[in-house]
Order: sequence, then structure tokens, then C-alpha cells
Amino acid sequence: MFFNTCPFFLSSYIFVMPKITYIEHNNKNHTIEVPNGLSVMEGAVQNNIKGIDADCGGSMACATCHVYVDKDWYGKLPKKEEGEEDMLDLAYEPNRYSRLSCQIMVSNELEGLIVRLPSKQT
Repeated sequence: MFFNTCPFFLSSYIFVMPKITYIEHNNKNHTIEVPNGLSVMEGAVQNNIKGIDADCGGSMACATCHVYVDKDWYGKLPKKEEGEEDMLDLAYEPNRYSRLSCQIMVSNELEGLIVRLPSKQT
């Protein structure tokens, strides 16, 4: 039966995308699949997640994509660059888990990532 199997030549068309959970300040959860290569910000914008404005479109020229990364995930992400740290100084109530979601690139390693959205961006 052809329909019960996945022929080898079709296997390259089956994609597994990492699931990212966005939690609004009111605790409303959005768990969505985001394609590899997009930023966490782009995943939010493309899925109409409220709370990530992304005014600069991901060029790290504003802080409207500020998120709080879940503490269990924070150490697993690549380190912040100096420009990101400078921009976070302009964010609403940054803390030690603050990141710009435009600077977090989605990969299979981010499966299950949890980010929380500040109240001021909603």
C-alpha cells in the first residue's frame, strides 16, 4: 500500500519544526511551530502573537521584541552580543533573562523554548 508508507524520495519533504511557547503577560500561552532559520521574533510576528511589536523588523535598532527567556533555557542560548546588551538597556523592565527575540535564531536545539512577553509591549 503506497499510502501507508513514506517512500524515501518523499522523506525530504517532511519537516519537523521546533515548537516555541510564547507566554503573554496575562499568562495566555501560544505554542507554535517555527521553521528553522527564522528568529523567535519572526515566528511571533508571522503567527500574530500579541506582545512582540518588532518595530525595526529585526535589525536590532529597537527593543520592541524584548522577551524574558525561561531560566531553564537562558544558558542554552548563544551569548548576547554587545549591541543586543546596549539595546536591552532601552527595554521595558529588563532582567537577567532578557533577550531581543530578533537575535534568537530558531534551530532544532530550541525545541520547547519558552519565552515570556513584557506587559508594556502589549
